[in-house]
Amino acid sequence: MPSKPLRVVVIGGGIGGLATAALLARGGAEVTLVEQNAQLGGRAGRLEVDGFTFDTGPSWYLMPEAFTQFYALMGRDVNQELDLIDLDPRYRVYFEGDSETAPGEQVDVSADADANYALFNSLSPGDGDAMREYAAESKELYDLALERFLYTTFERPTAVASTAVTRSLPKLSRLLTRSLGAKVASSVKDARLRQILGFHAVFLGSSPSRAPSLFSLMSHLDLTDGVRYPRGGMYALIESIEKMAIAEGVQVRTSTRARRILVEPNGIASGVSLEGGEVLAADIVVSGADMHHTETELIAPAHQWQPEAKWSGRQPGISALLVMAGVEGPLPELEHHTLFFTKDWDANFEQIVGKGELTPPFPASIYAARVSATNPDAAPAGHENLVLLVPFPADPTLGATERSREDLHEAAAAYLQQVADWAGVPDLVERTTIYNVTTPSDFATELNAWRGSALGLEHTLRQSAMFRPANVSSTIPNLLYTGSSTTPGIGLPMCLISAELVAKRLLGATGVEPLQTPAPVGFLRRSRRRDVLGTIVRQGNLPSVVREQESESEPPSAPSSSSRGGLRWRRAGRQK
Repeated sequence: MPSKPLRVVVIGGGIGGLATAALLARGGAEVTLVEQNAQLGGRAGRLEVDGFTFDTGPSWYLMPEAFTQFYALMGRDVNQELDLIDLDPRYRVYFEGDSETAPGEQVDVSADADANYALFNSLSPGDGDAMREYAAESKELYDLALERFLYTTFERPTAVASTAVTRSLPKLSRLLTRSLGAKVASSVKDARLRQILGFHAVFLGSSPSRAPSLFSLMSHLDLTDGVRYPRGGMYALIESIEKMAIAEGVQVRTSTRARRILVEPNGIASGVSLEGGEVLAADIVVSGADMHHTETELIAPAHQWQPEAKWSGRQPGISALLVMAGVEGPLPELEHHTLFFTKDWDANFEQIVGKGELTPPFPASIYAARVSATNPDAAPAGHENLVLLVPFPADPTLGATERSREDLHEAAAAYLQQVADWAGVPDLVERTTIYNVTTPSDFATELNAWRGSALGLEHTLRQSAMFRPANVSSTIPNLLYTGSSTTPGIGLPMCLISAELVAKRLLGATGVEPLQTPAPVGFLRRSRRRDVLGTIVRQGNLPSVVREQESESEPPSAPSSSSRGGLRWRRAGRQK
C-alpha cells in the first residue's frame, strides 16, 4: 500500500519559508505555505507605482555559492534561472566633506582588485597593501565558514572540528572575542579605508564595534568575489523560487494569517489554525515568521520554548528608514550601489545600536540604490529609480503615530538633501518624488518583526553560529524554524542555507557539508531520525525512512552514509 506523504505547513512566505517549502516538497512532503500578506517575499518585497519598480528590502547579491547550492539542490542552474549582471564599479563611496553640506570625497571600488589596492595606497600609503592582505585572509575565513560552520545545524557541535579548524583555533578565538572595528583599526591607518572594511556590519544588523571580527570574512565578497545583480531586481529571485515551489507541488496561500500552532498534550504539533477558524493538519510545522512572534504569539505559553522573558537578554538587529523615490532626469552622480559615510562613524552607530538612548542620526551614513543604472526598466523613460536606506534604531514606536510618521517623512526629505549635497546634485530634491517611506513601525506591524528590526537578530558573539537560536524547538520537536532569526543568520543567502538546514534536521544529517546535489525526488524517505521527530515521520506512514545504515550499493541518485553524519549525493560545483 503506498505510503502517505508527510504533511508540512510552512508559516511565512519570505525567502526562508518559500525556499524551505520548495525543498521539502521536492523531498516528497505535501506542503502548504501560508503568508499573511498579499505578496510573497517578506522583507524582500516589491512595490510598483507610476511606472517605477522598487525592491523594498535586500538589494545586494552576495555569497553566490549559497544561491548556486540551493538551485542545484532543486535540480536547476542558477545562471539559467536568473540573469545575473556583474557590477562594475562594485559600488561608489562618498566620504563626508569639510561640512555637513559640502560635497563629499568620491571613491569608486571597481571590479579590478589590483586597481583598487593601488587606489587605496594613493589615499594612504601602505594601506592598499594591507587591505590586499586583509582580503586574502577574509577569503580563507570565508572558505572555512562555508566548509565547517554555515551548513551545520550544530545538532552535533563536534562535527565542525577538523584539522583546519583545530589549526585555526587560536586565530578563531581572537576573531570571536575581538570586534570587527578593532581588527579593522589594527589593519589600516586611514579612517576612510576603515569604513570600507567595516560597513558590512550593517549587513549583520550590527555595528563594527559589536560584530565579532570573524565577520571580516565579508570583505572577501565585495573586494575579491564581486557584486552581482539579478536583472529584474532582487524580487526576480523571489519569483524564481516561488515558481520552483509551485512546480514541486507546494500549495501557496497568500493573504492567509496563521493564528495558532496547535500542540497536543504530548507536546507534538498537530497543525496550524488560521484566522477564520480553518485548521491545517500537519506532521511537521516550519515557521519562517519572526521567531519572537512565533514563540510569543503563535504558541500557547505552556509550550513556548522561548517565552517573552528569554528575549530580555537578546538584541534585535538594526532597523531602517527606507525611502523609495523617483527622480526626473539622469543621476550619474550615483552608481548602482552608493554609500555615504559620516566622519563621526562611531557616534553614528552608537545612536543606532549602542548602550545609551537610541535616536535616528543626522547626518547619517546612508546607502543609496540606483538600480536604473543597471536595469532601465525599473523606471519610466527619462527617470531614475532611487532607494535610500538609513540605518535606524530598532524601535517600533518610530512611525507608529501620525505625528511620528510626519516627522519621519520630513527626515526622509532631509536625508535626500544630504545625498544631494554630498554627491553634488543641487537640484535633486526638486526633481524627486517620494513614493513610499517604510519605518521601524512598518516592519513591526507588516512583518511582525521583533522591535521593528529590519533584518533579524543582531549578529553578536552571543547570537551567532551555535549560540544563535537553533532551528528546532526544544519543547515541540516537530516545530522547526527557517529564516533570519535562526541559524545561520541574516541575509538572503543565509536564509537559503536555513532552508537546507531544515531538510538536514529532518534527515538526521548532522554533518557540516552541504547536501549533495541534486536532491533526489522523495529524499525525505531516507531520513535517519530516531528521536521523537523520527517517530512523527513513522507515524506519517513512512516506515522506511528511519534506517540504521544506507547501503553502499545503492544507485548514485540515492544518498549514502557519510563519515560526518550527513547524506552524500553529487555536489554542485561552486560558482567562480
